[in-house]
Amino acid sequence: MLLKFQKNEITEYFVYSKLSKIDKANSDILRKIALDELKHYEKLKSRTGKEAKPNNFKVFFYLLIAKFLGITFALKLMEQNEDKAQLSYKKSNEELFEEIIKDEEEHEKTLLSLVNEERIEYIGSMVLGLNDALVELTGALAGLTLAIQKTAIVALSGIITGIAAALSMSASDYLSRKSEGSEKKPLKSALYTGIAYIITVLFLTFPYLVFVNPFVALAMTVCNAILVIFVFTFFVSVVKEQNFKKNFLEMTSISMGVAAVSFFIGLLVKKFFNIEL
Repeated sequence: MLLKFQKNEITEYFVYSKLSKIDKANSDILRKIALDELKHYEKLKSRTGKEAKPNNFKVFFYLLIAKFLGITFALKLMEQNEDKAQLSYKKSNEELFEEIIKDEEEHEKTLLSLVNEERIEYIGSMVLGLNDALVELTGALAGLTLAIQKTAIVALSGIITGIAAALSMSASDYLSRKSEGSEKKPLKSALYTGIAYIITVLFLTFPYLVFVNPFVALAMTVCNAILVIFVFTFFVSVVKEQNFKKNFLEMTSISMGVAAVSFFIGLLVKKFFNIEL
């Protein structure tokens, strides 16, 4: 167990060290955490009398995640996995474990909270854009599918509606931030909201450009919506340290509930107005 913990410490040392060279804005904080990890490693080494090599795959994995999903997400994911390992360490009577774990809980997590990353600062704007796009567009596409039943027209309607809604949402976010005197830059916040919205719109309408059968396209859109919810909820849950299962089920229930209601509204509208395209 000592050797396993020793390997974890040297692995984290390399992750923090490499990230400190990449992220200049947070280099001092990351370098300090790296030195703490090295101290833990040296303490364990004095006890085991053995050298431990880092897990190169883990180092590469977390550096890759940091590049594509952000440094905050990568580090919090790494710490989350480390917390699981620490549960087994706490069960032992090893005083050295208790000393190191206490140090990590009190010191390193405080330092991690100081890491500054733009995409995390504007995560609220991204959630706003993505949530609205999922709920509004999934419902709209479900209703249009039953009312029109022609994939090309549904796709065109969905894209036009979605982009118009994205611009409207961005404008509302800009005006809201500006009137509140928020610390966040209104224009940048609006851009994050709009970009998240438009990407979601394109992802949800894509099946209607591929499949001829409108109901197959709708089924794929629902799958895409659930995938987007899963990925983004996991990201937010890790970064914000929230309950993933609760957030995922809540967001899925709302989006799918609106889609189901809109589907039946499309049926009623088609029968009531007796419109055939």
